[in-house]
Amino acid sequence: VQLVESGGGLVQPGGSLRLSCAVSGFTLVRYAIGWFRQVAGWMRDGVSCISKRDTTTYYSGNVKVRFTISRDNAKNTLYLQMNNLSPEDTGVYYCVANAWITTAEGMCLNTRTSDYWGQGTQVTVSS
Repeated sequence: VQLVESGGGLVQPGGSLRLSCAVSGFTLVRYAIGWFRQVAGWMRDGVSCISKRDTTTYYSGNVKVRFTISRDNAKNTLYLQMNNLSPEDTGVYYCVANAWITTAEGMCLNTRTSDYWGQGTQVTVSS
């Protein structure tokens, strides 16, 4: 099982980025999957998640109108479109997948030993 994030970088406030997570070794549609963010010295927090079979999505309160999560099951790839970025969005973004969680909210509100994690991609929002 492998998850590989890409698309991070340095962007000015108000800018946009699109993160991608290419997965291999499992069938994406059978997993709940999402994005977690970690700021240095803090725990990883769920930013946005999507349930198995794309039935539900979840966004943390401060990204709800700015970020859009989606996935292309045929390409086994997860995306996070991030618009109107602010310095508070800075952090390492991780792609996380779990076969046992069924809802998007359940995926984002906790971490579990059964999670699969990518290596992370740095997003820095700064002028």
